[in-house]
Amino acid sequence: MTNVTVYDPAMCCSTGICGAEVDQQLVTFAADLDWLKSKGIAVTRINLSQEPAKFAENDKVKAVLESSGVEGLPVIMLGDTLNSSGRYPARGELAEMAGVAYTSETGTSGQDGSTSGCCGSKKSAEETSSGCC
Repeated sequence: MTNVTVYDPAMCCSTGICGAEVDQQLVTFAADLDWLKSKGIAVTRINLSQEPAKFAENDKVKAVLESSGVEGLPVIMLGDTLNSSGRYPARGELAEMAGVAYTSETGTSGQDGSTSGCCGSKKSAEETSSGCC
């Protein structure tokens, strides 16, 4: 099975989708990772503020931090291969990295057109805007 590991910068929760002002890029990326999971790809997210030791344990991630600092995050690993750093890749890029078929008709939201709330469950706009973390 293919494994995608995301080494995220320090965020308030595991996805960064919490609080009153949510970054749309993080919402889209979380939905894209959920889409990858639905295609059978194992996805792991590691947050710098919650698991700093895991960043130090991975030589490639550690090298990115040493050369670029936190500006080099997020780091996207496919297995043991560093595939991206310093930005959140689009769904098409993630699909290509993981070897998953992708067409632009699938869009950037969840398979049913919804996005996920910060704790992984589907939330209405009202619930999401109030934050849940």
